Amino acid sequence: MLIGYRRSSTSDQVAGYEAQEVQLRATGCTRIFGEMTSSLAQRDQLDAALEFVREDDVLVVCKIDRLARSTTDLLKIVAILEAKRVSLRILDFGGTEVDTKSPTGRMLLTMFGAVAEWELATMRSRQKVGVAKAKAEGRYRGRQPTARRKTAQVQELQASGARPGEIAARLGISRSSVYRILSEAA
Repeated sequence: MLIGYRRSSTSDQVAGYEAQEVQLRATGCTRIFGEMTSSLAQRDQLDAALEFVREDDVLVVCKIDRLARSTTDLLKIVAILEAKRVSLRILDFGGTEVDTKSPTGRMLLTMFGAVAEWELATMRSRQKVGVAKAKAEGRYRGRQPTARRKTAQVQELQASGARPGEIAARLGISRSSVYRILSEAA
């Protein structure tokens, strides 16, 4: 059985997410697991897919970066699949398809996993340089802290007798943020 897994990092990438489903269905996947979450976050649907697959199944993904966050992560996933006697197929692997059923496929997977990890690290390094330059030029302020923008509301609610847990729930912020705002105001 062909089992698909698709992922996009954000809800802004809906077109790519939908395109993955089309590609997986065209490949013959009868069951597709998918999620819109960062590869750094908990990937519940990936865990569900790894739990679902059975001996002789094939887990299919469109691209390697949709599956793993690093070479170590990739090899861990492949080890889980191999222990269950399940192979991995990557549909777009630099213009070719790779399947871990063969030793060559496994070697290519490891090599390209390392290249993908290097590419991500290089991109993050360039991003840091760009952010530092923008900060030096006064063009970058970063993300505004969500809770601190609600300082007045936190103080109002506390003055009306609301407890920190209730304030946090009403404003959609953490209790620790409420305590931090209150301690800074004191």
